[in-house]
Amino acid sequence: MPKQQTMPEQLFKIRHSLAHIMAQAVTERYPDARPTIGPPIENGFYYDFAVPQPFTPEDLEAFERRMKEIIQKGVSFERREVSAEEARRLFASNPFKLELIEGLVSGAGDDMGESEEEAPAEQSAISIYTQDTFTDLCRGPHVASAREINPQAFKLTTSSGAYWRGNERNPMLQRIYGVAFETQEELDAYLKMLEEAEKRDHRRLGRELDLFHIDPTVGPGLVLWHPKGALVKHLAEEFCKREHLANGYQIVSTPHVGRAELWQTSQHLSFYKENMYAGMEMDETEYYVKPMNCPFHIMIYNSAIRSYRDLPIRYAEWGTVYRFERAGVLHGLMRVRGFTQDDAHIFCSPAQMPAEIDRTLSFCLYILRAFGFEQFNAYLATRPEKAVGDPAQWDDATEALRQALLRAGLPYEIDEGGGAFYGPKIDLKIRDAIGREWQCSTIQFDFNLSQRFDLTFVNEKGERERPYMIHRALLGSMERFMGVLIEHYSGAFPVWLAPVQAMLIPIADRHIAYCQQVAERLREAGLRVEIDDSSERMQNKIRKAQGQKIPYMLVAGDKERDAGAVAVRLRTGEDLKAMPVEQFIARVQPIIAEHKTEL
Repeated sequence: MPKQQTMPEQLFKIRHSLAHIMAQAVTERYPDARPTIGPPIENGFYYDFAVPQPFTPEDLEAFERRMKEIIQKGVSFERREVSAEEARRLFASNPFKLELIEGLVSGAGDDMGESEEEAPAEQSAISIYTQDTFTDLCRGPHVASAREINPQAFKLTTSSGAYWRGNERNPMLQRIYGVAFETQEELDAYLKMLEEAEKRDHRRLGRELDLFHIDPTVGPGLVLWHPKGALVKHLAEEFCKREHLANGYQIVSTPHVGRAELWQTSQHLSFYKENMYAGMEMDETEYYVKPMNCPFHIMIYNSAIRSYRDLPIRYAEWGTVYRFERAGVLHGLMRVRGFTQDDAHIFCSPAQMPAEIDRTLSFCLYILRAFGFEQFNAYLATRPEKAVGDPAQWDDATEALRQALLRAGLPYEIDEGGGAFYGPKIDLKIRDAIGREWQCSTIQFDFNLSQRFDLTFVNEKGERERPYMIHRALLGSMERFMGVLIEHYSGAFPVWLAPVQAMLIPIADRHIAYCQQVAERLREAGLRVEIDDSSERMQNKIRKAQGQKIPYMLVAGDKERDAGAVAVRLRTGEDLKAMPVEQFIARVQPIIAEHKTEL
């Protein structure tokens, strides 16, 4: 059975309570610290503080020790409601809390950081929680007593800068992150995963393997792909393009900018403008850099009268879009400001819709499996309170998505009310080699843009009818997917994606000419090959190639030259001994053609 996508209630309370206990420990050590917000989050919690100096590792150790003392005291969490005036008096020395109180009183809402729930439109009474010596604005809930928290099942991990309310125009705060679980075994397993994740960090591997970098002179969140990284990205995109063509998609290409009128019709200027780059004036008309490709694909559809015989129409584009992400959320390749989407839009009749969903989901799983991913979690996001479109259409579309998940044999969770305002969706998340979940694929219905752009087709009766429109991305952002791919494989890409598939290593200078002959033959066979003709010792060359995660090291000396062979070593360290060059080619070509992950 599907289940609601939520954090277990007890774990939510534990993490939430730990955030408050941490704030108590911080303010005891630094009485001038000003607590701001501190929510539970996936795998843990955080709290932001206004302090004169950043926290040190020694601070975190001291905070953690004090937190355990507070927990062992078994302090209780007590809730009470106060008037706005009393709340202002209680938090008179903390301007951040006062701002939150005014948001509650004015009905503008707040993000006290304590819960995923929305604040009431207006509050005459404000809830606060007190434990031991610490009192905080809070909606709750919390554990009744700290005795419900295992003092061995949490850890403070890092501190970093964070802007108040995520806006770089606001003051810089210091954020402390912690992780927390119900048992020490769960914590230990998670910390082990974090240790492995650090080894796989795509930012470090990007530098070490010479794949990409982000240069402050160019701008934050804008990626410069180096030759090797650009080649891996190109190979991934070319594979996907071939498969799209084979699966009935038509590839289109659209501009990077469009007139303001386009974005007004699509409502991006109404609902998304803060994430768009400022407009530019050309020919006395305002233009905007595109944050999405959808309006352009719609204009291609609308460039001709469409018949039911033309449908379904599937447009695909690897289009680069630009979105203004806040500086505080940028993170390597995972969150950038300029990225390429493997975007597609499907226009079909209502009768074709169920088959198109099945086809899209099946295609999505095929593509992800080709890159070596086998574990998937699916989420079915349903109609939110504020939505456009006929409720009956929503019901039909949601049921079509649900049935497609069942036919695909995919377990799924219900994300109640998590659909976009324009339609329900399936979000497909993959699990990587160390069990982390990543959002990649999405299949979304749209009942809004087809109406706003007046999309129609001529049906069998000769009447105008509105098509269903489906947004679809398989890998999502290519930049983000590349980050996931680097970390999943720890930089050791499958042979078909490896920028250099084989490194030829001559034992001495007299073997360089033979290595050049072998390299020419391997290139004729379609392999990407380099020769290390440096003056370093053979073992150093092998170690260097292994460090670059090159799948095959082909060593050649007198014996190999005389036999027309190469001595094959794998990046794993395994020695396959000498084999004829043609035998090596026969071994590797199927591995590449079939996208195998083994060597």
